[in-house]
Amino acid sequence: MANPTTVARDGGSSPAPGHRRRKESGRGRASGLPAWSIPYVLLVPGLLVIAGLLLYPMFQLAVMAFQKVGLAQIRGTRPAEWVGLENFEKILSNDIFWSALRNTVAFAFVAVSLTLVVGTAVGVLLHRLGRKMSLFVVIGCMFAWAVPPVAQGVIWRSLFDAEAGIVNWALDLLPDWLAAPPDGQRSWVGTPWLNDTLPLYIALIVCVVWAGFPFIAVSVLAGLKGIPAELYEAARVDGSGPWRTFTKITLPLLKPVFAVLTILSIIWDFKVFSQLYVLMNGPTNRDGFNLSMYAVAEAFKPPQKLGSGAAISVVLTIILLVITVVYVRQIVKQEEM
Repeated sequence: MANPTTVARDGGSSPAPGHRRRKESGRGRASGLPAWSIPYVLLVPGLLVIAGLLLYPMFQLAVMAFQKVGLAQIRGTRPAEWVGLENFEKILSNDIFWSALRNTVAFAFVAVSLTLVVGTAVGVLLHRLGRKMSLFVVIGCMFAWAVPPVAQGVIWRSLFDAEAGIVNWALDLLPDWLAAPPDGQRSWVGTPWLNDTLPLYIALIVCVVWAGFPFIAVSVLAGLKGIPAELYEAARVDGSGPWRTFTKITLPLLKPVFAVLTILSIIWDFKVFSQLYVLMNGPTNRDGFNLSMYAVAEAFKPPQKLGSGAAISVVLTIILLVITVVYVRQIVKQEEM
């Protein structure tokens, strides 16, 4: 019988390829599992963690949306009462829900657009800078991205303060033809930014864009690093300008990157809560609610109505799922075409 070894160059012996394959398949049999199932078994711990931290709370939220849950149910003195679609009927018939939905959509549209534009511009700038300067700017930008949402709200609340805020002080330094004080006032000092809905959301947009553009910039920079330099050299030789080069080369090649960034930005900006809560100083201005703030106000402001808050959260989740599915389908159709 032939020896299942082959002689190595240095005089030693090594297992023949067929013998080595038999040993590897033998290890799979030794574990009692077929070889094809091992990768799926290794995924089980991660799936269990995801199920425990995400899927189970989402299931509980969905169940609570069809129940009447108040302080008595939280304390355990009364069982939760099934009310069917009553919670959804109440919130959909409430004018505050539609106002919050309008605020959420309008804010997300403006914030996502500005974040993508500013982040893309900074990413292109970083790509043109030298290595050391690019690293310095990236580190500086990531400091803003790393600030927790509550701290972001505290920072910008102080900057937009009516009496001592830097924003009003800076606007006072500008000439009147460029930034005239509102309502015939002599000075911007004392102008409240955080009381009315429109200026409140202007402050919120600035806060969210300031904290969100570094992630976009770094992602765009990573995408630009993967584009061959020969394409840009050929464009320069053909006399293509910066804008034409960006629209004909950079933008098409970065479409997958922008698709992911757009979806993430929509999800993040639709459910902004902490920054708005701090800027608003709690759920005080009902006209300024977004869906997240409205859900928290319904759930935890006396009298507690956790069922209504859960129903609002379910509606917000469905809206995000619909937007995500529609957007992804459009991207897939464009790729197929």
